[in-house]
Amino acid sequence: MPWNRPAEGGQGNGEPVRLPYADRAEAGRVLAERLVPLFARDADVRDAIVLALPRGGVPVGHEIARRLGAPLDVLVTRKIGYPPQPELGVGAIAEGGEPVFDRDLLDQLGLTEDDLADTVAAERAELERRVWAYRAGRPLADPAGRPVIVVDDGLATGGTARAALRALRERGPSRLVLAVPVGAAETVRAMDAEADEVVVPAAPWEFRAVGQWYRDFDQLTDRDVLTWLERAAEPAVGGPGPGR
Repeated sequence: MPWNRPAEGGQGNGEPVRLPYADRAEAGRVLAERLVPLFARDADVRDAIVLALPRGGVPVGHEIARRLGAPLDVLVTRKIGYPPQPELGVGAIAEGGEPVFDRDLLDQLGLTEDDLADTVAAERAELERRVWAYRAGRPLADPAGRPVIVVDDGLATGGTARAALRALRERGPSRLVLAVPVGAAETVRAMDAEADEVVVPAAPWEFRAVGQWYRDFDQLTDRDVLTWLERAAEPAVGGPGPGR
């Protein structure tokens, strides 16, 4: 599986990336240009769908969808946190999929999946709430037989991206691409086993958090997600497409 391996200093293939990005929209435009060669023929992009992981992946995905002339939707994921320290992710779940756990971390913490049953149930409930908030009962577009581009604003541990990719793989896309503006180098390398292509313009080895690679990294709300989705649904003048 091709992997856009970062060069010395954490830059990906193609033109050098200037970090930090101004915001998620700029990161999405940079990422979109890296994706254009993968979808150079109209046939490649005609049936493609961009699935952004909310909330932060949505403005990134908006720029990609606009550049490729592809539809944008969300694939909702939730981190499964370690109960005494919820910010520590021990797994993740994506809509339509089963929980994906970090087995090594579970062993280190002396946990089993059964120990996390209540946490998983709570995250499933929040996932379902967000699915309804973002799509109001509309089903996710069927990825079967279609190229799918999964987008987020960054990869730290990669737990939610991994859960999303595995849930989608079960639904039979013709091609599964993971596209992220920046990610921890080791995590990016590990994603090679989960997608057909992994496109990451910058993958620094010294990586503390996704937010350090953005000047503007405001927390987004459900309303923000809906606004980006509404913008993506508006007809594009002239149709951007990969060849324009």
